[in-house]
Amino acid sequence: MKVGVLLPTFQVGAEPAFAAAERAADAGLDGVFAYDHLWPMGSPQRPALAPFPVLASIATRHPSLVVGPLVARVGLVSTAHLVAAFSTLAEVAPGRVIAAMGTGDRLSADENVAYGLPVLDANARRALLAETAAALAGTMPVWIGAGASATNALARELGVTINLWNASTAALEDEASRGPVSWAGPVPSPASRTGELLDALARAGATWAVLGSDLDLDLYREWRASG
Repeated sequence: MKVGVLLPTFQVGAEPAFAAAERAADAGLDGVFAYDHLWPMGSPQRPALAPFPVLASIATRHPSLVVGPLVARVGLVSTAHLVAAFSTLAEVAPGRVIAAMGTGDRLSADENVAYGLPVLDANARRALLAETAAALAGTMPVWIGAGASATNALARELGVTINLWNASTAALEDEASRGPVSWAGPVPSPASRTGELLDALARAGATWAVLGSDLDLDLYREWRASG
């Protein structure tokens, strides 16, 4: 199982994200990921960096790291624009991009409204997701954020990975019985359980585990050394 970390991109500048990526590379992590939000969930007064420019800069600095958004939300830009963003990132980091994408939900709808973007219904968002995923499948790994049963069925129809957010190991194992899965979520509390969590995710069949930006890299090194 590969392990990645989310970058601290809810910042005014990119330096915290660049520093976090350097620490991740030094610790031997497999990849770094960035949220795709116009502001931190529920905090419209706070800043948020666009993921693709940050990831492109990091990819040029650290050739050992896989990069990707977690997850790029369809409907914020056109399908052509989103496909081009992934393809351009892949030119910067060939073989090191994960096209993780999702439909968004009611919790992110306010971001669309604030910027005058349409709030599409779930079926329309899934249609955009299918279009984008189909355009990129075969050129890079594709992850689709788990959601309604129809979204998960779409991922299985396309033969791509389902990314589960903070799911139980039982739910992860159940989904893994139907196809490839990755897991993302917060660092456990207490943090000393990090190795235990990673072991459980690996046993359940996760291909990747992506943890929060507060991941203790010393604990990660201990876990990796023990394996």
